Amino acid sequence: MTLRVGMGYDSHRFGANRPLVLAGQIIDHPTGLVGHSDGDAICHALTDAILGAAALGDIGRHFPDTDARWKDADSMQMLKHSVGLLDESGYRVVNVDVTVIAQAPKLAPHADSMRGNVAECLGINAGNVSIKGKTNEGMDAVGKGEGIVVHAIAAIESV
Repeated sequence: MTLRVGMGYDSHRFGANRPLVLAGQIIDHPTGLVGHSDGDAICHALTDAILGAAALGDIGRHFPDTDARWKDADSMQMLKHSVGLLDESGYRVVNVDVTVIAQAPKLAPHADSMRGNVAECLGINAGNVSIKGKTNEGMDAVGKGEGIVVHAIAAIESV
């Protein structure tokens, strides 16, 4: 068995005239995230972590913002597609850990449903999915509530 690790990162500004979606979950917030797809920064960071762990490139290579297919796309489908690429390469996800940095909204009330959505998409137990929320203590644009940053790490193993 070969164990590999990948790291992902994503950031988006608030301001889109659509719902805020994180890990496939609609979260109560005045605006959504600006982005070519639905702006789901958790899915984007996880997609990059998974692709990186298998050395399959990055989210921009597989889902370019110049491709109309991905305009306003459901990022959970992008994540699911990446899991398919992982499977084709002879790997599966073992566990993931996500840190969301935002002043608002609070994620704790949504954490269990977000973990469940991600686990189902990745084909793993929710106990192998960690999603944590942090603030930026009022520092920089994220601390002023202008956007969100997500860091993710994924462990994969050969099958």
